[in-house]
Amino acid sequence: MNIKKIVGLALTSAALCAPVIGMAQNKELVVGSSATYRPFAYETPTKEIVGYDIDMIKAVAHKAGLQIKIVNTPWTGIFAALNNGDVDLVISGVTINDKRKQSYDFTAPYFEARQLIAVPTSSTAKSLKDLAGKKIGVVTGSTADDISSREFGKTNPDIRRFDNGVIAFRVQEHKGLKTVADASFPKEYFGIVVKQGNKALLDKLNSGLTAVKADGSYAQIYKKWFQAEAPVLPAQ
Repeated sequence: MNIKKIVGLALTSAALCAPVIGMAQNKELVVGSSATYRPFAYETPTKEIVGYDIDMIKAVAHKAGLQIKIVNTPWTGIFAALNNGDVDLVISGVTINDKRKQSYDFTAPYFEARQLIAVPTSSTAKSLKDLAGKKIGVVTGSTADDISSREFGKTNPDIRRFDNGVIAFRVQEHKGLKTVADASFPKEYFGIVVKQGNKALLDKLNSGLTAVKADGSYAQIYKKWFQAEAPVLPAQ
């Protein structure tokens, strides 16, 4: 084979590869979100997934130039789905904590959260300790699950674990309930989750999140879902 043919083959190979590279850059990313977590993510009667998390990830993806598809992913299997590559990122009210950061990477916070206790309006409970001996409902694997397990024991039969629940929202719907804020509960933040080491995607998401916070979109989305002014979030 002469040199002209070799050069021709090289150019042809490069030309064939070029569109493939372009498609990889514009790959549609699969977003896992547990759509049983109203008002963060839930399904409408027509099976459309909506909520605060959904509006936020759409806004962040738009700013970052990312194409996304949102898939309803059960909370109990959401991290396995990320590990297996079934989803590329997760946004599902995931609290940023040191234990999770050992296995996953998080964006900067997109939501400030606090734990609340829902009790009947007649209850005199003022803190978690006052619930000793009472049946306590928590979301499996949540911060509330961790806190209750530390206080009363992980295998305590009084701790009942469920797949979903947002206390403040439920209390609005049930007038026989009220919320109790325990001062010992730490402030926490939600972040978007990616596989550990996926710096390219993490950087794009953080860039999009920064833009969403800066242009007022974050404040608008927050007010839409929580009817309140958005708190200032830390950069990291």
